[in-house]
Amino acid sequence: MQSTVSVTTDDILLKLCHSVAHVLSSTTHSQISHAGMVQSISKTCLKPDLGCFSIFDGGFSGLVVINFSAPAAMEIYREYMLNMAMPESELAMSYTSDDVGNVMGELMNQILGDFINKISKELQTSISQSQPKMLTINKELTISIDTNLDDGIARRVSFKTQNNHVFYLEFAMDKTEFIKLSEFEADDEFDLDELLAEHGQILASTGKESKKEKPAVTESSADDLLDELGL
Repeated sequence: MQSTVSVTTDDILLKLCHSVAHVLSSTTHSQISHAGMVQSISKTCLKPDLGCFSIFDGGFSGLVVINFSAPAAMEIYREYMLNMAMPESELAMSYTSDDVGNVMGELMNQILGDFINKISKELQTSISQSQPKMLTINKELTISIDTNLDDGIARRVSFKTQNNHVFYLEFAMDKTEFIKLSEFEADDEFDLDELLAEHGQILASTGKESKKEKPAVTESSADDLLDELGL
């Protein structure tokens, strides 16, 4: 008899940690990693220097908080903007800048989007998120955020940037468990950029082989691309 497969709250937290590391690493072209240990906490809080939070609801409810130190926020902001071809002379110089807050809020939005997409595919459930809010917080101020959870648990995980600056993810949600009742195939991950790059390489290589055959190959490859996109 096949053993029962279940996904617990801490498994969901691990998926969120993977989304944080994946999105920040890919958008900054630097190494972002999380600790192998998770800390059980009694409540989630916004802490200095930059605190960002978002509430989600649906198949399960909860709260995500990321607390960035000023050095961690500035490193991530700087690497992200340089990766976006922003001139260094135009970068903000302080973590209190609105530009830094806006960028970190957008990154939080991308993290939650990646997380929700994975949850929807792997757990076959649906959740929605509130618009992430980013706050610059004085070092002497701590803000607690309460959420209405039936049987809530709270966790904290530390992350480290490539330059060894630390920031923290705090996570609170209903204690829950997803149990697999039958076999199913999760949808394949779809990366539009990779698909376009793949077909671009095919067109380039076939064009070098024979200029005379280029129109026919281009049309065929274009049709294949549209088929993969479902158009």
